[in-house]
Parts: sequence; structure tokens; C-alpha cells
Amino acid sequence: MKSSVCTFLLSLLFLTGSALAQSNSANKVFQAGAAKSTITPKIGSSINGNMQDVTVRHVHDDIHARALVLDDGQTKLGFVVLDLCMVSRETLDKAKQRASEFTGIPVQNMMMSATHTHSAGTACGVFQSDPDPAYVDFIVERTADALIRAHENRAPAVISWGVGKEESEVFNRRWYMKPGTAMPNPFGGQDQVKMNPGVENPNMDKPAGPIDPEVPSIFLKTVDGKPIAVLANYSLHYVGGTGPGEISADYYGAFADRIGDLVLSENTLNDPPFVGIMSNGTSGDINNINWPGKKTEALPHYEKIRSVADKVASASYSAIKNAPQQNSIKLAAKQEEIRLGVRKPTAQDIKRAEGIVAKAAGPTMQSLEEIYARETLLLRDYPDQVDLILQVFKIGDLAITAIPAEVFVEIGLELKAKSPFKPTFNIELANGYNGYLPTAKHHKLGGYETWRARSSYLEETAADKILAVLLRLLNDHKSGK
Repeated sequence: MKSSVCTFLLSLLFLTGSALAQSNSANKVFQAGAAKSTITPKIGSSINGNMQDVTVRHVHDDIHARALVLDDGQTKLGFVVLDLCMVSRETLDKAKQRASEFTGIPVQNMMMSATHTHSAGTACGVFQSDPDPAYVDFIVERTADALIRAHENRAPAVISWGVGKEESEVFNRRWYMKPGTAMPNPFGGQDQVKMNPGVENPNMDKPAGPIDPEVPSIFLKTVDGKPIAVLANYSLHYVGGTGPGEISADYYGAFADRIGDLVLSENTLNDPPFVGIMSNGTSGDINNINWPGKKTEALPHYEKIRSVADKVASASYSAIKNAPQQNSIKLAAKQEEIRLGVRKPTAQDIKRAEGIVAKAAGPTMQSLEEIYARETLLLRDYPDQVDLILQVFKIGDLAITAIPAEVFVEIGLELKAKSPFKPTFNIELANGYNGYLPTAKHHKLGGYETWRARSSYLEETAADKILAVLLRLLNDHKSGK
């Protein structure tokens, strides 16, 4: 009798547990949340993105950390895009840890990137700009806060995506020049290509690479139709045309405002507020200047920014406005840390650089030769190898890769072509800053993006190694590994 009772109770427990598991599985609801936090630096602090430091004189528009959290009921993903030129891994690691403590999202499920606006506060030492430690601490807190707030804003949601196209604002900035054209570099040699050759330059031959005009866009709405966020991606370095010494999010911030205008109806009270997010794709060799075009009069400050933002937002909205919606998708994340070599200066390089710096009027370096001599001396103390994070995120049938560098467009195009997920797009300057990422071919051609400095120091085969890892992770996601 006792044995029969025990058997009955065990059976009851099994059936109850099975029913609860099925109920929990059935009750998993896809959720999304978004938020933004201000990261504007104080007036009088540093702006980076130039060969020489610039001081903040005015704030044209506030800069932000814009965050998105996706939750399929089992896995959570967190994305933050910062209106910064670049930001170090150390800073982002601290922000991730702080956000994880509050949300429970594993740090490997978080991606944090910079847009590459050249009119933001200095968050990472590059050329002759160095960050204020207090501002870096502020960025850590506000970046984490944006993600925490996005997590708290989660609501049952539907997701859709599409890929728009805007070809008129992306041009390869590296050019082959006609035979006999001088192309000196700061190290005493000659390059085979020139960055930004000048509009109507008669010595231009042909671009040294392609472009990527796509505007992949992910649209999140609540189940009752209120817009939550758009996460878009475009391979454009930045626009510029800001006022001197002015803080601005560049076209990335203007896009966020414009896409909000398009997805929100005038009479809709959106609470929490809608968040538009533009991430940078693979724009290491791409800008928006049509070099073979005709010279035009200089535009008023910010006019070009608004024009580009309007065009890209229109392309994004066209791609998502009628895209199929889903309220149940599977999320997954994979992260791998790899070690790459550093192109360290030789003893001869260091001796030459010491001589150049010693002769400079200083303390601010003026010529390219002086600036790169200073960079050579700073790289002397770099490690022989560096560790960097690569990531792949699966969002249903869509995939996002993340690379901590200014990635050449050919790399992004290869990722898209070979990925088993359609669509796939890359977010650059993600999870740290390791300078430019040219292909091995472009290293041989030379040019600004390959000049050895803290802005370009990874080994010449880095792109091949990064591509191999990301494609393996994408295929692992596809096969369910």
C-alpha cells in the first residue's frame, strides 16, 4: 500500500512538473525595451577625432547612450550605441559589469559601440586628445544606466526588419592616382593610394574599393502598436560640417530624431519614449564626399547632417513600414576573444621618431611627420599582442556581428555574402577600440588608414583572422551549436 502511494505521488509530481514546464514555455512572451541617457561633456573639456585636440566651446545638440534590450523569455540581449568617436574596452567592460549587476544580462550578451561622430567628448586617447578620467567614469555610469533603463522598460513586443538602400551618400575615400602622382606618407615613404584626394583633382584615377549602400533596420513595437525603437545600420564614416568646438551627435543623432518623426503619429503619446538608434557599419574607408563630382559652395553648419539623416531615415522607414511582424523569435549570442599581433615600431623607427619630436617646436605636434613620430613613441610601449572581443547575435533569421575597429567596407560585404543568415550586418567600433581594420591588400597599398599609430596598429592579417572567427560563429549559430 505504501509503495502504491509513493508511486502515485511521484507520478503526480512528474505530471505537475511537466504541465508547469509546458505552461512556462507557452507563457514565454517576446519583450523589448529602449531608453537613452545623456553623455554630453562639460564645456571646456576635450573633443577628439582630429590630429590636434579641440576644446568644447558650445553644445549644439546633446549626445546620448541609446540602448535596446530584447528578451525572448529565455535569453536577453542588450545593445548600446554611444554618440562618441571611439571608446576603450576598459570603459565598456566596466559599463557592462554594472549593467549586468542590475539586469542579470550576461556581459557576453551585451554589445556597446561608438557611432564615430567627430564632435563628441574624448573617451579614448588618440592622436593628441586624452580623456578626462572623470568624464570616462561618467560614461561608464550613464552607459550602464541606459541599458538598465531599457531593461526596465521591457514590454510585450513585435519585431520586424528590412533592408533599405541609400546610395547617394556613400563614397570610397581611398583612390588610386594617375602614374607619377606624389603620395608621401609621414614615415618617409610613398603610398600607392590616397585618402580624400580632393574634389575635381585631375590626378584621380579610380576608387580603391567599393561601397555598401544598405540600411538594415530593426523595428520594435508594443503588441498594441506603439513604437519602441528602431536599430539601424549604415556604412558611413560620419558627416561633419558642425560648428567649431561644438558638441553634436552628427547625423546619427539627427537620424534618431527623424526616424522618430516617421514612425510616430502626431497624436500618439509614447511612454516610454521612442528611441531611434543609428549604428555604424563598416565605414573605415567610406565617407559622403563625391570626389569626382563638382565643387560646390560650403553649406551652412549642420545642413549636410540634416540632409543625410533625412535620406537615410527615409530609406530605413521604407524598409520597415510594411515588413512582416513577429512576436515569437529565438535570440542567441556568441562571443569569442582573440589575440592579434601589434605592428610595433623598430629600433630604427624609434630613433627617427625621437629625432623628429626633439626638433618640434612643441608641445603640440603640428606636421603629419611630427604627429606620427609622437604616435611611434607611444606605440613603443604597447604590448606585442592585444586581446579583442568578437560577437555574433542571432535575432530570429537575422544576425548582427560586432568588431572593435574601423572596418573596411570589403570586410562587411564579405560577411554579408558568406553569412548563412539573411540579412546580416556588422556594427563597428563595438566593445572597444583597436584602430582601423584594413584588408591585407590595403595594407600593401598604404594610405592614411594603414599608417602605424594608436589609430592603426593591428597586424596586417587581422582582417582575415577576424573574418574566419565571425563566419565560424555565424555557422555555429545556424547549426544550433
